[in-house]
Amino acid sequence: MPTITSVRAVQRILAHARITGARARLGGKWRAASALSVLALSSALSGCILGSERPELNLDMSDAYRAAPKGDADAAVPVLDWWRGFRSGELTALMEAAQIYNLDIAVAIAQIVQADAQVGVSGAPLLPSVSGNASAEALRTAGKDTQLYNVNLSASYMLDFWGKNRALLYAAEENATVARYNREVVILTTIVTVANTYFQILAAQDELRVTRQNLAAAERILGLVRNQFNGGTASQLDLSQQESLVATQRAAIPPLEVALGQNIAALAVLVARAPANFTVHGGSTKQIIVPRVTPGLPSELLYQRPDIRQAEAQLASSNFSVEAARAAFFPQISLTGTTGFQSAALASLFTPGAWFYTAAASLTQPIFDGFLLESQLKQAKGVQLQNLQVYRKAVLSAFADVEKALLALQQFTLQERLQNDVVIASRKAFDVAETQLRGGTINLITVLQTQQTLFTAENNLVLVRLNKLLAASSLFQALGGGWTPSGTLVSLQQ
Repeated sequence: MPTITSVRAVQRILAHARITGARARLGGKWRAASALSVLALSSALSGCILGSERPELNLDMSDAYRAAPKGDADAAVPVLDWWRGFRSGELTALMEAAQIYNLDIAVAIAQIVQADAQVGVSGAPLLPSVSGNASAEALRTAGKDTQLYNVNLSASYMLDFWGKNRALLYAAEENATVARYNREVVILTTIVTVANTYFQILAAQDELRVTRQNLAAAERILGLVRNQFNGGTASQLDLSQQESLVATQRAAIPPLEVALGQNIAALAVLVARAPANFTVHGGSTKQIIVPRVTPGLPSELLYQRPDIRQAEAQLASSNFSVEAARAAFFPQISLTGTTGFQSAALASLFTPGAWFYTAAASLTQPIFDGFLLESQLKQAKGVQLQNLQVYRKAVLSAFADVEKALLALQQFTLQERLQNDVVIASRKAFDVAETQLRGGTINLITVLQTQQTLFTAENNLVLVRLNKLLAASSLFQALGGGWTPSGTLVSLQQ
């Protein structure tokens, strides 16, 4: 199988463009403030280039999915509002409500606010620190009273000569990007869960409908068997077997009611509604249309799945953390200064003679710290290695998710057609058996067998339809939801 070498080259260019864009949005104010210092030190810092810590991904990638249908892989990639393809107005309304009101999404948005604030915290060391001070002192020494008044401004600035603070800023910016992709992961997971729960509600309604119809048919046959028993043409065994079948169908209803009620309650939580105030009209799985979708190329999935983009940003953040940990080994240069007015008389505090200033520069070089810096670098490299493996697994898992969903959708679609034939044949056999039973020309054991075959076939058809719908929603999730040219999931949370 070919490797991702050529794709990785393009990926690096795009990743660099995304990182640059993120820094322009989140870190512009710190670059503007330190632009002059960067220009002055550019020649000296030519050997300390940020962004050079990028491990090889070494991904294994195929040219196409094995289970993909023949033809153009990009003929029907997922549209932005892919859930509308199921042609259910109620499902569409639930999807939109979940994107607006779901509390897990609200938590993810709050995490973005925290990550953005952390960018500000990490960027603060790149700017000078300025503070104002004012004091008034009264002293008595050797029987003499003196006063001292002081008003001054103090400033301090640490030169980011080796890029440590800027690397920490870039790491924080990447973490803010991670938070944004995490929101998209939560949105996608939420709306797929809404779809799956809604499909399970429809399936439970179908099963209840089928079970009640089967119960009515079994009771109808029971009436015929009871008449034959009273007439002496049916045995007690025949009557008891049919009564057992009727009781079995009646006992199957409560568990289905439980499943229906529990799924409705779960759906209410997904749209942030109290279950007691929430209702679902539902309908039947037969009313849901499975939209046509093609998976695109495996290389395209790297930019469409938000969890892959999240893992990529997490890896980029750890790359900058390694650079910051390595830069900590070098000397730190600090500049401090104070200027203001100081006088023994308040009236002459702001006269020219009261003005003073101090300026100092210091250099601190770690010599021995109990291997603290070395351990911190090893830790940063360990996190980097961990995130690299997480990214690799995310990519391979995404490919596997698409393959499994494609295969499931194809096979369940085929099984639905075959199972529908089973139901048609079983229904015909049951109708013939019931007609012959009324005429007294058939064995009751045969009637019992045709009933059980029909009831099982109809229940299996409902389950197959549910599995096909779940496979369809899983395929949309595996493909990352709606596709855009930039590979960003578009939702109502924009």
